[in-house]
Amino acid sequence: MAADLFAPIRLGACELSNRIVMAPLTRNRAGEGGVPQALNARYYAQRASAGLIITEASPISPQGVGYPNTPGIYSQAQVAGWRQVCDAVHERGGHIFLQLWHVGRISHPSLQPGGALPVAPSAVRPDGDAFTNYGLQPFVTPRALDASEIPDIVADYRKAAINAMEAGCDGVEIHAANGYLIDQFLRDGSNRREDEYGGSIENRCRFLLAVTRAVTDAVGAERTGIRLSPVNPFNSMSDSDPQALFNAVVEAINPFGLAYLHVVEGGIHSDSPLPPFDLQAMRRLFKGPYMANGGYTRERAMRALGSGAADLVSFGELFIANPDLPERLKANTPLNEPDPATFYGGGEKGYTDYPAMAG
Repeated sequence: MAADLFAPIRLGACELSNRIVMAPLTRNRAGEGGVPQALNARYYAQRASAGLIITEASPISPQGVGYPNTPGIYSQAQVAGWRQVCDAVHERGGHIFLQLWHVGRISHPSLQPGGALPVAPSAVRPDGDAFTNYGLQPFVTPRALDASEIPDIVADYRKAAINAMEAGCDGVEIHAANGYLIDQFLRDGSNRREDEYGGSIENRCRFLLAVTRAVTDAVGAERTGIRLSPVNPFNSMSDSDPQALFNAVVEAINPFGLAYLHVVEGGIHSDSPLPPFDLQAMRRLFKGPYMANGGYTRERAMRALGSGAADLVSFGELFIANPDLPERLKANTPLNEPDPATFYGGGEKGYTDYPAMAG
């Protein structure tokens, strides 16, 4: 039976009032020590009419930090800060999943404990510059992780998921997209390893599966989603056979019975041509709810749900500028235009001051 954006849906342990999801959006407005503030709670509460909010990516450890002023989920102060956010969203009847993040090589020594090198599956330097507290700095060549270190990072994901639940989140999303650590292990453009975590597709999936097992064992598969970006070139990412890789990823995660699969269906921050990829072939392989993301408009989202191409749709920039996006989409009224100059960093301007729909 065809659904639309405004139909309810059960997503794992949650009953959502609609299929409009707030995508994870890095905004660089956490307080000192990566602690969410009252300003962040107000921002998320304004958007609580989304069927589901997925928070901005949140580092699972100090080593996982890659940008200034991002809210973490590894300290008790951060847990308390996120509790303010979750309480504010729940008071308005919303649901919220926290996105678990380790940036891997997309960091800089100035952001790492003790000025250490960022870590990655292999010592492959990404193109471009890191965003640091001192402005843009060229990326460095990361240090390849020793296999003996990987279980500790898996344990960090597990603890971060437990912390998210302690903070009152309804679930967590494992960030395995957009060129960050898990994605770096998955794709062979960044993974040149010759041990059990590299080479074959099966080996390159090993880290993601270990993280997924640890997180679902800790908080339940019904409270766990995963985000993938099969062809996104952002952060110097590529793979020699993305269709084979990501079809295999989906088949490997199916036995967990996850709450959803969230897919970035193209590229972000890049005009590079994308390799051919059959999204619907991958979508058909997944045995749970499929969440689409990638520049969706109201009309395109309605078509996707009506055709069965997606079960939910996540919106990014539209949610930045329209705190009451579900109401606006339902009424089919004009939308506020986002201001890219205020996307990253700052205070209330461009964050909590976008107006709601008149009346």
